[in-house]
Amino acid sequence: MHEHPTTQRTIFSPGPLSPGPSSACLVVIHGEGLGKRQDVREEVVKIGRAPDCTLLIAHPSISRRHCEVWREDGRYWVRDLGATNRTRVNDRPVERMELKDGDHLTIGETLLKFISHESLEARYHEEVYQLATQDGLTELANRRHFAAQIDVEIVRSLRHARDMALCMIDIDHFKPINDQFGHIAGDLVLKQMAAVIRGNLRREDLAARIGGEEFAIVLPETAAENACVFANTLREAIAAEIFVLGGEPRHLTVSIGIAGLGPHANDRSSLMRNADKALYHAKDAGRNRVCLCASEDCVCREAASG
Repeated sequence: MHEHPTTQRTIFSPGPLSPGPSSACLVVIHGEGLGKRQDVREEVVKIGRAPDCTLLIAHPSISRRHCEVWREDGRYWVRDLGATNRTRVNDRPVERMELKDGDHLTIGETLLKFISHESLEARYHEEVYQLATQDGLTELANRRHFAAQIDVEIVRSLRHARDMALCMIDIDHFKPINDQFGHIAGDLVLKQMAAVIRGNLRREDLAARIGGEEFAIVLPETAAENACVFANTLREAIAAEIFVLGGEPRHLTVSIGIAGLGPHANDRSSLMRNADKALYHAKDAGRNRVCLCASEDCVCREAASG
C-alpha cells in the first residue's frame, strides 16, 4: 500500500450551516396509524383521509379534510375544517386553537399528541417508549407491559411467599354505548373509567387496559379477601360516577373477577384464567358485582361489599 511521504495538514471548515428553527411534531398514540410521526415545519399540515392530505389517516370516522396544523410566528395552531366529528383538543371541541406541548388531538377515533420543538428528539423517543408500554387512550399500561410486569410480580411473590391478587374488570353493557352514541363517546367513557381506576390505586398497584372495555389490576401484597374489599370500593366509585352520553348524565357499572396467587394459580395464564372465570360468573349472576375464584375448581361466589 502506497503511503504519502508527508502528513496532510488539516484545513478547518467553518462548520455546518446553522439550522433553521426546529420543528414540532404530531405522533399518533391511539387508533389508526399508531406510531406515525408528522413534523410540523413551514408548510401547513392537512390531516384527513383524502389522498392529498399531508397526514393521511384512512379511517371512516375521519373526514376527508378533517383539520390542519401550522406554525405562525413561532407558535402552533390547529383549525377544524368542518369535520363531521369535530376536532377536539384535550377532549374539548375546537374551531381554532393554539397548541401547547403535550396537547392531545382527537381526530375521529384517532388520538395524536403534539410535541413542541423544545427537546423534540428526547421527547419523541420518550413518546416511543410510552407507545411500547402505555395504552394511548387511557394512559394505563397496555397489555404487553401488563404481561411483562405481572410475570415479574408473580416471581417476586412466590419467591418471598407473599400474597398477590389479580382483578379483571369489564364495563357492563358497553357495546350498546358504542352502537347508540358512537365510538368517540365510547372512547370518552373508557378514558373517564380509567381515571376512576387510577384514583383508587395504591402506588405499588398496576392497572392496565387489556382489551376493548376490559381492564386488569395487579395488587401486590394483597390477599384475595382484601382484594374483594378493594374491588367493591372501586365498583361503588364507578357506579357513583356520572358519565355524559348524548348530552344526558348516566351511571354505568362494572363487573369484577378476582383470583389470588396460590397452588392452583401460580403463573400468569392460570391466574388470568381464574380471574376470567370469576368475571364471567359475575356477568352471569347479574353484573355490577365482584366475584372471587377461590379454589382449584374455581367455585366463585359474590364477594361481600367492603
